[in-house]
Amino acid sequence: MGAVRDPEATRARIFDAAVAEFARHGIAGARIDRIAAEAKANKQLIYAYFGNKAELFTKVLDKCMLDLAVAVPVDPDDIEGWIDRLLDYHAAHPELLRLLFWEGLEYGTTELPDEAERQEHYARKVATLRDGQERGVVSDAIPARDLLFLLVALANWAAVVPQMKRILVGGADTDADRLRASIKEAARRLVAP
Repeated sequence: MGAVRDPEATRARIFDAAVAEFARHGIAGARIDRIAAEAKANKQLIYAYFGNKAELFTKVLDKCMLDLAVAVPVDPDDIEGWIDRLLDYHAAHPELLRLLFWEGLEYGTTELPDEAERQEHYARKVATLRDGQERGVVSDAIPARDLLFLLVALANWAAVVPQMKRILVGGADTDADRLRASIKEAARRLVAP
């Protein structure tokens, strides 16, 4: 009797292998063969489930971004806490920022395959900040969309360029703690009403 097939488990293995492969090699450098080998799945199954390599990358990044949005929603009533949770999330899931960085290298300023969906994703986050501005808990000196971009950049940049962080800030735990406090202070000043 043959092994029982579990399509959901296979999809999950493919997805996890694709996250690791794309985070490590980017879109151009990723290889479906390596994803298939790591997932113990057949290449044709990957194409059947996810489409071509670019479509697989888009689905992987979409899912990773959704996971972040669910795990760490924007909280205009506690920006410093949100920044803390965002820093912790990216420390635990460094692949998301790597995927975004590879996407930026690959697509540059050209339109993304899922750009409309991505705009909707960010529009919800911007609306949350705008609500905080309307309620007076977040300054409206900076438009909500620009403010979200600045806050995310503050929280994410050290993870995107760890070598710069080590050189400028230092590599000790005390340096990381100090930088976290500085990022939170900068965020607090950006949003202070």
